Amino acid sequence: MTDKRWAYEDFEVGASIPLGSKLVTAEEIIEFASEFDPQPMHLDEEAGKASILGGLSASGWHTCAIFMRMICDAYLLDSTSQGAPGVDHVKWRKPVLAGDTLTGRSTVTARRLSQSRPALGFVTFRFELFNQNGETVFDMQNTGMFLRRAAG
Repeated sequence: MTDKRWAYEDFEVGASIPLGSKLVTAEEIIEFASEFDPQPMHLDEEAGKASILGGLSASGWHTCAIFMRMICDAYLLDSTSQGAPGVDHVKWRKPVLAGDTLTGRSTVTARRLSQSRPALGFVTFRFELFNQNGETVFDMQNTGMFLRRAAG
């Protein structure tokens, strides 16, 4: 048994889990980019405006990191998560600009029990993030591994 709120059994196909919201600031965009993705459109407002992105823009990898924090806060840290074997796809649909407020959801698209480890199940999710205008800025699909509440 587990005292975690979310275990394999709690992820029903079709269920959607809201991820809350996150205001993306210019300061955090520049801080992340300075360390991990120092391209001009991520470091300088004028360079961002001159690019096809239209303004100071979060790196796609920064958007992934923001997303990861959002799912951790929404449910992952209170789950039996055992990690993931990989990511099927990540798509950056629109730029995430300084001042955007992101919201998101995780939707369960499939699940199955492990054949080799009866205490483990695989849950496939589609993740989406939206800006304050309701535009999709990010989508991702991957499968996570979660312990069952009781094996067998």
